[in-house]
Parts: sequence; C-alpha cells; structure tokens
Amino acid sequence: MTKSQNTAVVGLQWGDEGKGKIVDILTAKHDVIVRYNGGANAGHTVVVGDEKYALHLIPSGILYEDKKCIIGNGVVVDPVKLIEEIDTLRDRGIEVGDNLLISNRAHVVMPYHKEHDAALENKLSQIVGKGDQSIGTTKRGIGPCYADKVHRATAIRMGDLLCKETLQKKLDVTCAIRSAELNALGVETPPLDPQALTEEFVAYGKRLAPHITDTVYELHEAASDGKQILFEGANACLLDIDHGTFPYVTSSNCSTLGIHSGTGLPAKHLHEVVGIMKAYSTRVGAGPFPSEQLNEIGERIRDRGNEYGTTTGRARRCGWIDLVAVKYSAMICGATTIACMLLDVLSGFEEINICTSYNMPDGTVSKRFIPDAAHLVGVTPNYETLPGWEEEIDDVTNADDLPVNAKAYLDRISEYLELPIDIVSVGPKRSQTVI
Repeated sequence: MTKSQNTAVVGLQWGDEGKGKIVDILTAKHDVIVRYNGGANAGHTVVVGDEKYALHLIPSGILYEDKKCIIGNGVVVDPVKLIEEIDTLRDRGIEVGDNLLISNRAHVVMPYHKEHDAALENKLSQIVGKGDQSIGTTKRGIGPCYADKVHRATAIRMGDLLCKETLQKKLDVTCAIRSAELNALGVETPPLDPQALTEEFVAYGKRLAPHITDTVYELHEAASDGKQILFEGANACLLDIDHGTFPYVTSSNCSTLGIHSGTGLPAKHLHEVVGIMKAYSTRVGAGPFPSEQLNEIGERIRDRGNEYGTTTGRARRCGWIDLVAVKYSAMICGATTIACMLLDVLSGFEEINICTSYNMPDGTVSKRFIPDAAHLVGVTPNYETLPGWEEEIDDVTNADDLPVNAKAYLDRISEYLELPIDIVSVGPKRSQTVI
C-alpha cells in the first residue's frame, strides 16, 4: 500500500476567505478533491487567466480535467442548482463526466426546504416585542435540509432519487408534515403535491445517475492506492454549527472536524491543514463582529476587496483582522500552515490595526475567543497598530519584493498565530500568488 499525503483547505474566519483559489492552486498536486459539508450556500470563486468561475456545489478542482471531484455525504445537494452548475461548466468547455461523483448518502434540498427557510427567517424578524431574531441565512434551504437529516423519517437522500417507489413513499409522508408546518408559519400555498415532486426529482435523479455512487468506498480505495486527497471546506470555522458564533452559524460542521463524518474517511487520512484567512475580517448577515468598522475604513476595505457575496451578492461587513478569532479557529482545525489572502486590499492605509485581545464586560482582558453570540457581543477589541504601505502589490510574485511594512504585518500575524504563512494572495488570479 502506498502512503498518500492528504491536505485540507479550511476557512478560519466567517467565510469568503478565498478558499476556492487555494484549492485551485493545490489541486495540481492532488488527485482527488472532495467537498465534505455545506450546500449551494457556499460560493468559491476561481479566476484562471481572464476567465472567472463561480462554483457552489462542485469542488473547485473540476477546472483540472485529469482530477476526480467528489461531493461527499456531508453535503446537502440542491439538484436544480447542481445541474445548472454542470451545464454552465460544460457550456464553457469544462469537462464534467466521470470526473464528478456524488455521494448517494448526501441529502437533498427540496423546494419546501427553501420555503421553510424563508418563512422562518421572516417569522423570527417579526416576533412582537422581541426585536429581529433572524439568523441571516441565505434562504437556500440548507438549515431545514440538515434538520430533516436529523429527523431521519422526513429526509431524502440522493440515492432515493434513483428509485421512484422509494421516493414516492417518503414524499407522501414528508409533504403532509411540511404542508402543515408551512401553513403554521403563515405561508399561503396549496398543500405540497408528493406525486408532482416525485416526478420532478426522479427526472433529476436520471440526469445525475451517472455521478451518484457510494463515495465512501471510492475515497477509501483512493487512499489505499496512495492517491493524494484534497478536502475542500465550505463556509468557515467561525460558522461551524458546534464551534462557531452560535446561533449565527451555518448548519454543518465546516471546520476540519466535519471532514471525517462528511466523507467517511477517519482522522488518520488527514495530514496537512491549510488555514485560509483574509488580511482583514469580513462577515455576512447577522451576528457579533468585534473588529467591524462601521465607517470609512470598512467602506474602503469593502470597495477595494469587492466584498460582495459570490452566492447572494450581499454586501459583506468589513473590519480589521481579529487574530483572537483566527487563532481559535486554527486551534480547532489543527492548522499546520496559513494562507493569507487579499493582502493587496490593505495597500494605501497609513496604519493598520490588528486585534490581539478582548476587553471583557467584567473589566478583564482575554485572548480567548468566545463561540457564543450572546457573550461575544459584549466584548471590545484591543488593537496593535502597525505602519501601512503605499505600494500596490498586485503584481508581486516573490516574497522578497513585498514592501517592508507588508512583510512586517505578515510576520506579526505569523508570530501571534505561531504558524508559518506559506501562501500570500495579492489578487484573484492564479498568477497573483506569493509562495
């Protein structure tokens, strides 16, 4: 048996760190690229030459025709969005055939999940006397689909789309329950039609059948054969259902801790973890954000970094880098190295702040991150201030050519995290990378 060297790419902040670019770069040294969590709420952008690709469900490695891409059992799959993504890639000359496999155990996002998602968010925002209690989801049905997975009896898996009789039997039960729930949430819609949904999703199953298989065995065989596996995380550690800023999180384990349950590969198959962080901080939707800048600084970062969601188009909240949060995520994920993204966005700032500790509500100072929104909202950041740099760096390809103050900024981050920064991104293209 040949020993493989497997790598995970994981976000260390609240998402949108630039994981797609790093997966794309690292794919060249790997044979199999696998998504292990999340759904179409993820958005990974890859720029190759003058071509820009926005991927949501399919692993970023699909842009290499000789690589195998796997959507693992921990992902929730919207078949409509997946088929659209496949067709869009094919229209642009990207091969999508037996190089894409989908777990038959991955759960299916159904139309009623999206309706439930939107209705619940609406209801939470309108509860009289309680203020806006909404989570700020993408309303793509991700949470309700994962909830059905836990409920079990109401869940639909990709393998079910290949058997009309099985799917019909499940939808007869689920549609009755979901219709009642939607009605209770104030959704004025006719009762769900299990027959129509069966016909629609069996058709999707036929279209996707060549890709649907038991990916657990595929991955174990790849590992036994010495194939190099790259795990592509969606969302990020601070959005992890267990370890993020609960309840303002996503519905899956998007730290590296989700790899093993989301793929069926045990921990011994993970060897290196590349933690991805922006040179500053961003967040989408509701939830505490200690280093947020609701001022010209935040606006400047947003404009220079084009901080708008790949999936939703929503403007991202922006602020200084919070190293307390990043160090916590690196600890949870077992990061062995760091990729610092979008360093070019900070060019032109006279001074740059780094959050290195928190002032706690009780008057103490802490370097511990608080993964609970109700308590994190009460902290204020303590900053170290470093000199900025005027030079634009988007054409730098060698670390020695970075401005002195940019190198000092990276050195301070590395020192605080106690991890090496081995990759620095200075623009969206593959070529705009310092290794």
